[in-house]
Amino acid sequence: MPSFDIVSEFDAHEVHNAVDQANKEVTTRFDFKGSNAQFELQDGSILMKAESSFQLQQMLPILFAKMTKRGVDIACMESGNIQDTGKTAQQPITLNQGIETPIAKKIVKLIKDKKLKVQTAIQGEKLRVTGKKRDDLQQVIAMLKAEDSIELPLQFENFRD
Repeated sequence: MPSFDIVSEFDAHEVHNAVDQANKEVTTRFDFKGSNAQFELQDGSILMKAESSFQLQQMLPILFAKMTKRGVDIACMESGNIQDTGKTAQQPITLNQGIETPIAKKIVKLIKDKKLKVQTAIQGEKLRVTGKKRDDLQQVIAMLKAEDSIELPLQFENFRD
């Protein structure tokens, strides 16, 4: 019976490379000379540090551009609040991985509303879609790619006939 998995993941190695490239660009840019502006990669998040909140606002597009260039979807990134502490300003950026239960239920409801002959099962942080025909599974993939109400980047893997 044909099946595939719906996941929301990113390549951690590519994120690491993108943060390194963003750090290199920040150290070489003229408007950041002499400032201790930097990106720190922590487990599951990126911490941006600069001397002012204005510099943090200038650093965010640099990070987004590097992530996009490395193939990491920026929809999995969530910017936190800027914490200004006099001498330095910091902003955490969380990297979301996996499909949480409320979003998974929303995806299952979307699939059931289309009345396709497939079954969807939530398995931890991913969804497994099975059906009798390969065409039905391809319709599900096309429908989810066209859907705008899902805030996460979705990948479709493990397609088996």
